[in-house]
Amino acid sequence: MAVAQRRAPADAKGSINLRIGTQTRRLIDDAAAVLGKTRTEFMIESARDVAINVLLDQRLFVLDPKRYDAFVHALDHPAAPGPKLRALLRRAPAWET
Repeated sequence: MAVAQRRAPADAKGSINLRIGTQTRRLIDDAAAVLGKTRTEFMIESARDVAINVLLDQRLFVLDPKRYDAFVHALDHPAAPGPKLRALLRRAPAWET
């Protein structure tokens, strides 16, 4: 006899407990305040947005043989970084200054 799995209703809520450093918590609180959101609202929306983007970046695309070869060639032989990219990579991120 098969046992049916129970599914939670679509509006069911659970919890996620996180341990974060004081500076990170302050950063999140400050950003949430700027947007007029609670910490929970900010964290849920931010995590959801990132999760969606991660999943969207994993999509399949199809190329004809000529374009596929050009794509693989571009991946195998990336352009050399120019001076602007080098300067950007040397800069400290705004959130660390």
